[in-house]
Amino acid sequence: MDQKELIDRLRRDPKAVQSLMTSADGQRLMQLLSGGDGGRTLQQAAGEAAAGNTLQMTQMLKSVMSTPEGTALLRRIRDSLQG
Repeated sequence: MDQKELIDRLRRDPKAVQSLMTSADGQRLMQLLSGGDGGRTLQQAAGEAAAGNTLQMTQMLKSVMSTPEGTALLRRIRDSLQG
């Protein structure tokens, strides 16, 4: 499952989103995506993604994936969703 498939899966499956958001990995992902601006950028990206424009969210995920921690985190999330 690549990044686009992961986003598509989460968009289609509200239960997967709920499960992800309550997991330790989901909480850590939110921390990494929230950055230092109190989550404003994340909220904006989420709003755009909900409207069909996933560019900003994709860029944020790429930024997270550029670190070893982020890569491992997203791999665990992907694996748990494939379950």
